[in-house]
Amino acid sequence: MTRRGLHRLIRHPGPRRKAVVLGALGITVVLGLTATMVPLLADDDVSIPVVADTTATAVVQDGDNSVKSTLATCPARCDGNPRGGRDAVLAFMVTTLPANATNVRATLRVHAWQAFKATVSAHASNLDATAQRPAPERLVSALDTVTGVAKGFNEWDVSGLVTGNGIWTVSLAQAGLDTRIYWASAENRSADLRPNLVLSYDVAGRPAPPPPSATLPPTAAPTRPPVSPSPSPSVSPSLSPTPTRPTPTATRPPADSGACGKVSDKLVPSCGAWWGMYSPTNPQTWDHGRAITDVEAQVGRKFDIVHRYHDFSNTGSNGAFPDAYQQQQMRDGRLMFFAWESRVFSSGTVLTWKDVYSGRYDETIDAVAGRIRAVGQPVFIGFDHEPEDEPAKGSDADFVRAWRYVHDRFAAADVRNAVWVWTMMGWSGHYDRYAGLYPGDRYVDWVAWDPYNFHVCNGSTVWKSPSTTVGSFYRWLDEKGIGAGKPRMLAEFGTNFDANDPNAKRRWFEEFPAALKAHPKIKAAIYFNSPGMTTTTKTCNMTMNHDAAALAGFTAAGRDSYLRQPTGGSR
Repeated sequence: MTRRGLHRLIRHPGPRRKAVVLGALGITVVLGLTATMVPLLADDDVSIPVVADTTATAVVQDGDNSVKSTLATCPARCDGNPRGGRDAVLAFMVTTLPANATNVRATLRVHAWQAFKATVSAHASNLDATAQRPAPERLVSALDTVTGVAKGFNEWDVSGLVTGNGIWTVSLAQAGLDTRIYWASAENRSADLRPNLVLSYDVAGRPAPPPPSATLPPTAAPTRPPVSPSPSPSVSPSLSPTPTRPTPTATRPPADSGACGKVSDKLVPSCGAWWGMYSPTNPQTWDHGRAITDVEAQVGRKFDIVHRYHDFSNTGSNGAFPDAYQQQQMRDGRLMFFAWESRVFSSGTVLTWKDVYSGRYDETIDAVAGRIRAVGQPVFIGFDHEPEDEPAKGSDADFVRAWRYVHDRFAAADVRNAVWVWTMMGWSGHYDRYAGLYPGDRYVDWVAWDPYNFHVCNGSTVWKSPSTTVGSFYRWLDEKGIGAGKPRMLAEFGTNFDANDPNAKRRWFEEFPAALKAHPKIKAAIYFNSPGMTTTTKTCNMTMNHDAAALAGFTAAGRDSYLRQPTGGSR
């Protein structure tokens, strides 16, 4: 999206789908809507187990409710205590709804051991269901109400909350009986008594494939995902990261997932994904090392990948790379990703792809190849990211010819440690061009794209969830088979904030790891932390640290075990 301070706004015309709020992780599966009108086909019900639950209470003696085998509800005046109210909080991860699901119906089922003359209502909740003892929240209007608690399972229609894939959290509030009602929780010894969410839906066009089982192994304690926390930031960016509970994955792990910590010769981690950063350098110091270490100090961890943009000048830090800063970063355990642009930054000169493959810049290509070979360890390198947005450089065929030319000169120079990353915008407006821009499997090691939740930065009003942001091009690649079998990378990604919801950006970051788990071919994600990539205004700022809430969310994402491998910068 940029070349070291040269930024541009990419406008994506056309309709966009509005993302779901309430801290959802809109995890979209690989099914598209059919192009023609067809009958709706019914699908079987799907039972989703609870992944986290707790009792919200102001009573300090209640202890750690998130690990108890029971949940409790009680009105504000409970057992004679005027401040003894309790709400049961339950979170469910929905990952199996196809993209063409319609008329989604969701039923919450929670078990009680006795019958009570009480009214219990279900509400959408913003509480953290993994918290030990969250304070009760002010609840919005009820999704559904049970009048008279039955012995056994009680059911609430929560279809108004569950509108797609994601993590959905519900609070149960009690009225009409001033004593506690106990409900079975996720920790109950009997799996048959644990809370569950039953989904049914129609599918437009064709039957949905059978969903993968979301049931936890009988002997395993339920794992707990990060659920949207309370609105005020609670993570101190300056603190060292602490271990978090593992999050449930939305897809089957790779076959070698038990061998975490291994990295292939093409820099593919055996499980999880790399966590990377592009951060612009302060022009007052031009200290390219601090551009990264200052951000690392804020988020409390090293990045696995450092992304830098370079030109064809073959001089200075712009063109004579790897430079001293990058060599030090590699010695410190980070991986480098060189985005090599056919330009000269200082003069603004734009090379054509014919200039590149004509041999005019062979001396520059060979010099860079020699320096990379001398590094002696694998590095990511990409030639001209987002070429579909470079009409002045030539045709799509010219780009492919230039890419192959550069690649072949590296091979002729015996450079064996260059890992080639083909990076596109990933915009649907260019879908008809991507096959013609692909250099071929022999010339590409990773397939990458640059997804953004621009929101109002590009004149839209649409807020896209992390899964929606990364998912469209992912599914298109699956459908078309381009780069089949190759690891995928978000070479740039980012999100704006929502001026009407101060914690939206924080939640977006907290939800991001689950979006990666739902798209397991993505093995690296690099944040593009530039305030100048779009016009920065009071409603547009794409940096991850522009306020405390955003920084707390990004910090939390970087602590997720999926992004904290025993290799690379996260050690």
